[in-house]
Amino acid sequence: MMRGMTVTITDLFATHEELLNSALRAITERGYWSAYPESPSPKVYGETAAADGKAAFTALLGKDFPLDQPADEWVSPERSPFGIPLGVRYPRTGPDALIAAAKAALPSWRDAGPRVRAGVCLEILARLHKRVFELANAVHATTGQAFVMAFQAGGPHALDRALEAVAYGYAEQTRQVGSVVWTKKADTLAKTYHLVPRGIGLVIGCNTFPTWNSWPGLFASLITGNPVLVKPHPGAVLPLAITVQVAREVLAEAGLDPNTVQLAVDTREAPIAKDLALRPEIRLIDFTGSTAFGDWLEANARQAQVYTEKAGVNTVVVDSTDDFAGMCRNLGFSLTLYSGQMCTTPQNLLIPAGGIETEAGHKSFDEVVDGIAGAVRAITADPAKAVEFTGAIVNDDVVDRIAAARKMGDVVLDSAELAHPAYADAVVRTPMIVKVTDGYGSECFGPVTFAVPTESTAQSIDIFRETVGEKGAITAAVYSTDESVLDAVEQAAMEVGVHLSANLTGGIFVNQSAAFSDFHASGANPAANAALTDGAFVASRFRIVQSRRPVAAA
Repeated sequence: MMRGMTVTITDLFATHEELLNSALRAITERGYWSAYPESPSPKVYGETAAADGKAAFTALLGKDFPLDQPADEWVSPERSPFGIPLGVRYPRTGPDALIAAAKAALPSWRDAGPRVRAGVCLEILARLHKRVFELANAVHATTGQAFVMAFQAGGPHALDRALEAVAYGYAEQTRQVGSVVWTKKADTLAKTYHLVPRGIGLVIGCNTFPTWNSWPGLFASLITGNPVLVKPHPGAVLPLAITVQVAREVLAEAGLDPNTVQLAVDTREAPIAKDLALRPEIRLIDFTGSTAFGDWLEANARQAQVYTEKAGVNTVVVDSTDDFAGMCRNLGFSLTLYSGQMCTTPQNLLIPAGGIETEAGHKSFDEVVDGIAGAVRAITADPAKAVEFTGAIVNDDVVDRIAAARKMGDVVLDSAELAHPAYADAVVRTPMIVKVTDGYGSECFGPVTFAVPTESTAQSIDIFRETVGEKGAITAAVYSTDESVLDAVEQAAMEVGVHLSANLTGGIFVNQSAAFSDFHASGANPAANAALTDGAFVASRFRIVQSRRPVAAA
């Protein structure tokens, strides 16, 4: 479909109806299904796709980003963790103008109805998929993720999560008829059920996973009739600027108001998130980031429905295993991936001080920790290969946390600096493992893991229940050959509302979350008040307002 070409909104729904139906089945059946191939192989995407995407990304650098929004000024807030010179300038539009434009766009988007909105949303996703290599380069450059991870998490996996939100939103809005003629004895009424959106949505992006964390909220609000302001993190604007650009193109071509989606750029020196969040016109807020700001939003943005994903203390209970090498290898990879800069990375390893039983005999506490540390060393031994797992450190705060953690206990595995073979200015750090007996009750975001000796597995479960109950967690894991232990940890996980993985020793890792099957976060503990993606994540973004009129007798 050529840019500038007017399309009919009916065509858009028909074009993507088969995909939508597949997604609707997937959210019900919960088996493995993905709409977008996760391999960046030329065999999948074509021989020139990678080079074309890199060229498209490079063409954006050092220039004004092509976005048809009014600009009070042009700003360039991004600084690449790899030291890549970005220099992209974005139009900064004032809050009053953004909100006025969104208000004007709301009626037509509301009245379009769920079928039209679904068609538009799915066309946006299709065009984002066509630009997946360009997006991957943008995510890579702004977040410090290694390229393959940036491609997968920033592209296909994020697209799957967005499609999941569209499917849930469509299902919630179409679960009943839009109107009915109702008769009770001598009275007949014509009843109409209007789908009424909450109002303007605000998506506040994060620095580490700008598309994966932002697209679910963006598309959940769009499918349910709400115009959206997209406020990227100042360090990762480009992936969401491309998103808004594509959305506005599709909306305009479909004859709808492009201001249904707008970019709200700010800088670290002049932030606008708080100002926007408190505006009475903002009725939906999606946020991923720090606990402090997430708590502030929940406490102060009282006019809005607020969805937050914040910090947590992800915990692993180690009791026993029948595959010691597999356990160590699996955990070592989980700790290394993106230098621990994932909300799903394990932080606390709760291990009995007396050790554990394995298929290779008894292993002492120190042997268990050394086994995990050895797995990390193996992954990071070759710097050229290691950086494809670790990526780069996203900001100086992470480096400061590494230094602070070094003083908290006995360093079993120290974090080391690595030279990146492609980016001389990249800050790369390997994972650290510290043996501690206290201070592990709060999140230490980054490549820091605490090995905690406990009196017994029973105490490990108590600590797990206490820390997650108080601070929250996005993920949890347990290793045990004892069914009663597995059941006890699963019961504790239900009590504190955290998703649990047991005995992962192969190619699935605790920090992975599969769309259409796994829920990301639960909304049932302090780390997040919502889950990506379930019915509750979309259903509160609209309301049903009914009208009734008498029907005259024939």
